[in-house]
Amino acid sequence: MKPWETLESANLPDVGELTLVRRADEYVLRVRGQTLMSSRMHGSEEALAKAGCAGVVTAGTGRVLVGGLGFGYTLRAVLDTVGPGVRVSVVELLPIVVAWNRGPNLAPLAGAPLEDKRVTVIEGDVGDVMAHHSATFDAILLDVDNGPSALTHPDNQGLYGLRGISTAARALRSGGTLAVWSAGPAPAFERRMEKCGFTVEVLHPHAHGTKGPRHVLFIGKLGRGRR
Repeated sequence: MKPWETLESANLPDVGELTLVRRADEYVLRVRGQTLMSSRMHGSEEALAKAGCAGVVTAGTGRVLVGGLGFGYTLRAVLDTVGPGVRVSVVELLPIVVAWNRGPNLAPLAGAPLEDKRVTVIEGDVGDVMAHHSATFDAILLDVDNGPSALTHPDNQGLYGLRGISTAARALRSGGTLAVWSAGPAPAFERRMEKCGFTVEVLHPHAHGTKGPRHVLFIGKLGRGRR
């Protein structure tokens, strides 16, 4: 078996070592040696985009907020799902990840979604972005860390607590959708979404097409007249 080849690396304050490695046609992003994502497993990210943006597709226009850039698969799936009149903002906390997605290693993986004219890139915390918007977005998709069930950094916990979910609800328009990716089940998180006014559907798509492990998607619909 071929060894892993290190393509990019950075030592970031409050994060630790971030490494992009490749073996054959597989790309893996690691945080402090722990695998955060693999280019071979993005079927559930595409499912997140389709389920989260279903209402936006019906409307044909609107605004979508994507929290977490990763390898760009969620963003690419959003762009392929919605129409030309939809504006999409993608928020990434780590500027180095944005830079790598614009570079020759990662840009081709998801068809260079950052080059799409519908996309606005925001380097920062998606929680802060949501907090500065009220009744703005038709859909918010969160693919941050490994979701509420398997965090690699404790600072991300606030995004999935009651305050974080309430912030998302206020940033959504009436009837909007909050779609959250998770590496595994998180029943307490589902209950928190319901407490914040969401009607929740839980999906279990495969990580890769019809194969591989199953991830968990929480698709929350905000009732009309509620934010």
